[in-house]
Amino acid sequence: MFRKFEKTKYPPTEKPILVWDGECGFCKYWVTRWKSLTQDKVDYKTYQEVASQFQDIPIKEFKKASRLIETDGRIFSGPDSAYRSYTYSKKSLPWHPWYHNYSWFTKLSDHGYNYIAKHRPFFFKLTKLLFGNNPKQLQPYWAVYLFILLAFFYVLLKFL
Repeated sequence: MFRKFEKTKYPPTEKPILVWDGECGFCKYWVTRWKSLTQDKVDYKTYQEVASQFQDIPIKEFKKASRLIETDGRIFSGPDSAYRSYTYSKKSLPWHPWYHNYSWFTKLSDHGYNYIAKHRPFFFKLTKLLFGNNPKQLQPYWAVYLFILLAFFYVLLKFL
């Protein structure tokens, strides 16, 4: 499981930075999506580029989870780094407040994030299958698959 950090002594000066694994295709896909949503309100840097700037966060922890680091030094880790990044977009999503207000949501998010992080290649393939290859313009392929599955069960039940 990834470790959570409250604050860093070395915060960015201009705007928040989301630090992620530059060698992860799954991560790159979703960071590209978040960049398009937050525009220039958040910097996105790989830990390979900036880990040395944050000397109080071990590199092994950057390898385990993304980190959104605010200009006041606060650090949001793992799923909350993604949830917090959405607060800089025009999309109003309740996930960041839920993460801090509901322990069940925090546990579910942390364990889900940890599971996905350990199986990134599979989830990268699944992401592209469900949403398409362009993270800036997600396609609702999952809805088509769901419709086909429901139609299959309907036909199966109808003729049995």
